[in-house]
Formats: sequence, structure tokens, C-alpha cells
Amino acid sequence: PLLFTLLTHDCTAKFSSNHIIKFADDTTVVGLISNNDETHYREEVAQLVEWCGANNLSLNVSKTKEVVMDFRRNSVDHPPLTIDSSAVERISSTKFLGVHITEDLTWTTNTMSLSKKAQQRLHFLRRLKRASLPPPILTTFYRGTIESVLTSCITVWYGNCSAADRKTLQRTVNIAAKIIGAPLPSLLDIFLARCSGKATSIVKDPTHPSHHLFQLLPSGRCYRSIRARSARLLNSFFPQAVRALNSNHLTPL
Repeated sequence: PLLFTLLTHDCTAKFSSNHIIKFADDTTVVGLISNNDETHYREEVAQLVEWCGANNLSLNVSKTKEVVMDFRRNSVDHPPLTIDSSAVERISSTKFLGVHITEDLTWTTNTMSLSKKAQQRLHFLRRLKRASLPPPILTTFYRGTIESVLTSCITVWYGNCSAADRKTLQRTVNIAAKIIGAPLPSLLDIFLARCSGKATSIVKDPTHPSHHLFQLLPSGRCYRSIRARSARLLNSFFPQAVRALNSNHLTPL
């Protein structure tokens, strides 16, 4: 809402290692902790509490959760985060803007949630088929009620999905195709197309925060690959988007 945006425009991160994400009435603090120094992260939370107090707002500590993602081989115990002397509950998985995010950044929980929701809607597709609706109308219904669920934020999570998770999701697409009696685009094709589309819009927008990640090689035909030391980063959106653009030999103007 516009009013919420205007009233919270000054609620910003103090440190460059942190980000404050606001959506509707939800606020999320994301902190990058280096060298086991949590000072900036904890000060950021404390500043957010002070900002809320100064603006006659109160944080609901019972609904506030913390997720710690630590992929180091020798992880350490992180002391609990406290707000107004109350400890914030630490959880292993949370739902953020419709996407289930886990502390190990695997996507099985999210996959199962999307698959269950999509399979429930196959029932209505079957009912429409029994009513002798033509394939074009069935396809429109599928794209609006089933495909839209399966591909929700697909550029975020599909690249790092396991083979089993991808198979689970694709099975729903295959069932829908049999019901409709017409071929449907695979989730992989949709993922690659959306990566290309999003990457193209970023390349065309010099003001985009991620514009600098897409650097043309001297040939002017392909983009420089993003180096990654882990498979998790290699399969994430930006490296995938660069590869998608290069595979299409697409150089946005």
C-alpha cells in the first residue's frame, strides 16, 4: 500500500551488510555475518526496535522468527536474538512471500507445498474435461490455476531443486497434459524462458542493482560467466540467467 510505503520510507538499514525488506505489514531483516562478528546484525535489529518505538509501533516478538543459514564446515553456536529481553524463536523453515525457505536452502518443502496445491486443482481440470470443454479453454484454465502455482517464483528455487523435486513437479504437468489432450511446456522450459526474460529486463535497466553482473565480453556477443565456488551459487538465478542469455546468443539493446 502507498500509505505504508510513505510512512516507512525512513526505516532503512544502517549497515551495508544488512538489508531491510518491507512488504505490506511484514518486515524482514537480512544480515550477512562475517568472521563470526554479529555486531552489525544485532545493532540493526536494535535500531529497528527503536524506530518502531519512535513511531508508536511495537514488534510482536511471539510472531518474530529467526532463520540462521550457516554452510561452514565448522559452524558455531549462535546466541539467541533478543527483543525487549525476550528471546526470538529460531526455526529451520519459514514462508517468505509465498516461498518456503529452509536453513539449508533446499527446496523440498517448497516443492511439496506447490505440488500439493497444484494437484488439488487437477480435480477441477478433470471436471471441465468431463463437461466436454475444448483443449484451448482447458489450457487457459491450466495456465491460470495450475501452471501459475507450479511456477510461482520459479527463477528463485528451480535451479537448485533436486532431480526428485523436479520430477514431482513435472509429474503434475504431465497429468494435466493427458487430461487436456495437448502438449504443455515443461517446467524447465518455463524456467529458462523466465530467466532469459528477467535477465533481459535487468540488462536494459542501468539503474537495476544487479545490472553490473551482466558484463559483455569483448566480442560483444556473449556475457561474462559468473564465477561460483559452490554448486548452490552456480545453479542460482544470476549464473543461470547469464547462461540462458548466452545459449540464446541474445544481446539486449
